[in-house]
Amino acid sequence: MPAAPTFAAHQPLLVCFGDSITAGYGLAPGQSFPDALQRRLDRAGYHYKVNNQGTPAATTKDAVASLHTILALHPDVVIVEYGGNDGLRGLPLEETRSNLDEVLTALQGAHIKVLLAGITLPPNYGPDYIHAFDAIFRDLAAKHHTAFVPMIYKNLAHVPGTIQPDGIHPTAKGSEIIADTLMPALRPLLRRN
Repeated sequence: MPAAPTFAAHQPLLVCFGDSITAGYGLAPGQSFPDALQRRLDRAGYHYKVNNQGTPAATTKDAVASLHTILALHPDVVIVEYGGNDGLRGLPLEETRSNLDEVLTALQGAHIKVLLAGITLPPNYGPDYIHAFDAIFRDLAAKHHTAFVPMIYKNLAHVPGTIQPDGIHPTAKGSEIIADTLMPALRPLLRRN
């Protein structure tokens, strides 16, 4: 009797590589935006395994230090969500730019499809700093020709119940909206098995 066919010799891997927003800080298991993405991919018939590589409090320097771990997973697609902690700590913008550039260069050098997810800063950081910070993501997306969502929180604004009381991290409801925000940019990077 022949063995039952296996589903796929290689289930493609989508890695969410980021900080506490990706990690699902303050949320119950299953409530992060990578979890919400997995549900959307499953419903849409994409047979990807979403791997959450979010690290609370991580900066772009930490992203560079963790690159070997991500590359060792041999992902097909990586969503890069870093930079917010750099900005909140007032780290030098050129350092943030250089680190993100190194991350994108390494991923693309390994023939991994990349979606860069941008973030902005609270208004009290001042328009000049915020403008220069926002430009990092826009410039690097253009340089690397990556898929790009300029502001991961863009559809959370003015929607009650989407941000935790700390004013920074998404709620479960916010995570669902972030997944919806990312899907249009992510879809062209995916293949159906």
